[in-house]
Amino acid sequence: MNRILLSAAATVLLASAHSASAQTDAANGVLQTHRISAQMAHEMVGAAVASCTAQGYKVSAVVLDMDGIRQAQLRGDGAGIHTLESSFHKAYTAVTFEIDTIELVERSKTGPVSTSIAKIPNLLLAQGGIIVKVGNEAIGALGVGGAPGSDLDTRCARAGVDKVRDRLR
Repeated sequence: MNRILLSAAATVLLASAHSASAQTDAANGVLQTHRISAQMAHEMVGAAVASCTAQGYKVSAVVLDMDGIRQAQLRGDGAGIHTLESSFHKAYTAVTFEIDTIELVERSKTGPVSTSIAKIPNLLLAQGGIIVKVGNEAIGALGVGGAPGSDLDTRCARAGVDKVRDRLR
């Protein structure tokens, strides 16, 4: 009987120590985050470019993670060389501010936008950058460049995110 009680007490102590250890790790700054897989990133750029191509627009698309690193990039057939950079800058801006760039453009029409836009490299005040979220957590951005109007880039970027939306949980 004493062995059973001693064994049970040891089990409880070990479980408590493990739980306390896990809480300590979290308290010490270990963060849990979500990441976009390579497959999902490729699906998004493919869907975005296909959406614009179906409308007759020659674009490029890029998916960035929250560190601003390219996860996937696709230059559509006939898309200009500048579209690679503009799609990157739009996605980079969305990641930086954690909002769609269309919202930044709208804000700029009614009031001042952060002076960072003019000073920090890779930021571009133009529509076409869409933030990708899991719940309320921003996990990356999709940028599209090359359509004859940034609102069209935004629509194609949304089509890219919509392609995988049901898996963004």
